[in-house]
Order: sequence, then structure tokens, then C-alpha cells
Amino acid sequence: MSKVEKGYTGYGLPLEELSQEGVDCEGLFIYKGDVLPEWIDMNGHMNVAYYVRAFDLAIDKHWAEIGVTQEYIEKQQCSTFSVECHITYQNEMKVKEKYYIVSQILAYDEKRIHLFQNMFKKDDKDIVATAEWMNLHVNLETRKVSPWPPDILISLQDKVKLQERMSWPDEAGKKMSIKQPIYQINTD
Repeated sequence: MSKVEKGYTGYGLPLEELSQEGVDCEGLFIYKGDVLPEWIDMNGHMNVAYYVRAFDLAIDKHWAEIGVTQEYIEKQQCSTFSVECHITYQNEMKVKEKYYIVSQILAYDEKRIHLFQNMFKKDDKDIVATAEWMNLHVNLETRKVSPWPPDILISLQDKVKLQERMSWPDEAGKKMSIKQPIYQINTD
């Protein structure tokens, strides 16, 4: 994880640079990256596993912005574990394409964060992929879910105040199904 400096995202990119690219940064977590050659599969596009990798890299940087840094993990012996994730793939990404990920907190409580992420191509407003996560705060010594410390809760509270203008994403909580299946397992 990187250190967070004033005026920078967790990735170390100046917030003003993102604003110049048409990304409204206030209150959001922003992460930027490039599709690496080793992320490309035999179909000539980014492999599904690397979408998860890109979203996860963004989460690591975002956690640093609320205080869950490498130093925090080492000193407090606490971290976050992802326990559920749902990805949608809506467009292709190809080698060396630039992307950015915008993340918002949908909900949190004393031990959990429900996070949603949108991935976009650098100069495009169309969504490439989405990720919805449930993350738990975990004590690494006991390997049990544990409450956030007060300073992290304050950081979360401050962050979500800036996100109040955001609405619930269409893809969040989406159920996977086939509208008219030829076969479907009995759900009773």
C-alpha cells in the first residue's frame, strides 16, 4: 500500500489531474491504471481474473485513504477480508488501455463495508465493468471479525458525507438469471 498525501488519491495521482479528465472526485475513491500485457488472454482482451485484480488494487489504495494502511495492519494486527464479490463485465479492455475505477461506499457498520466500483476506459463515460464487495474488518491474531477503531469509523463517516449526492448503482444487488431458461434447477 502507498502512503497517502494531501491532495492525492491513494494511488498517488493528484486529484486535480483526475478533475481535468472530467471525473468528479469530491467524496469518491479514484484509482487509475493500465492494462498490462500479462493480463491479456487468448481472446486478445483482459482476462476476467485481472478485472478482479484491478478492482482489488483499487480497494487497497482506497483503504489507505481511510486509514487502513500497511502501518495500521502491522501495528494493530487488523485488516480487511473480502467475503463476497459480484462482477459484471460490460465491455472489453485491451493491452495498454488506460482505465480508472470510481468507488463508493454503499453502506457500513461497526465491522463491515459494502463497496461498489465502476471501471471506465480513460476517455470514456461508458462503464466497462462493475464490482460489488462485502468486506469485513478482521483481527489478524484471532482471525475473527472485529469492530473498526474509532478513527477509521470517523474516516468512513467523513467519506460517506461527501457521497450523499450519489445514488444506488443499477448493478448493485443484481441477481443473476436467465429470463427464459431451457433448463433451471428447482429453487423450491
